[in-house]
Amino acid sequence: MRYSKTHKDETRLKLLSSSRAITKKGGFGTTSVDTLMAAVGMTGGAFYNHFASKQALFQAVIEEEVENSRQMLAGDENSPNDHVLKWLRKYLSTAHSQHPDEGCVLPTLGPEIARSGPQVRQVVEKSVTGVHQAWSARLEDPDAAWAVIAQCIGALALSRMVESPQTRDEILQANLRVIEKQHLPKPD
Repeated sequence: MRYSKTHKDETRLKLLSSSRAITKKGGFGTTSVDTLMAAVGMTGGAFYNHFASKQALFQAVIEEEVENSRQMLAGDENSPNDHVLKWLRKYLSTAHSQHPDEGCVLPTLGPEIARSGPQVRQVVEKSVTGVHQAWSARLEDPDAAWAVIAQCIGALALSRMVESPQTRDEILQANLRVIEKQHLPKPD
């Protein structure tokens, strides 16, 4: 069977897209190449026509996902405080906690990113320092900016570790209240 000239590129894009959701939901290290390829209707043997290794796919996934995470965590640095609070509420929400496949890659794949090679960690560092710059400008305090970023990522990760919806929501709401009270400027 002869494929179109764009088939390889199209398949690669499909594989990247499905891999982002699958690995954020189930973890990258525990997801097999066969599982990733089955999601796009192909066998595991065809994987190496698209990526040199599973690690190369991981790097490509992270490179695409960190921009999404940067936008989720930083928002628009020129937004008034009520807009900042809106996207903080979205980030620290039950929906975001329950749907890791649709959300920020950092709380979901953070440990796997930490164990990955320098190329992946450099991409993540660039994104996270961009978030830090946005929050530093907003809060006028670089230390508070790191604290807010870590609190958001940590709260979301912790909310996904607990079983009961009540505890999950308590974690998310408590962190949102603390960030709002301690770090967001009061409206004039």
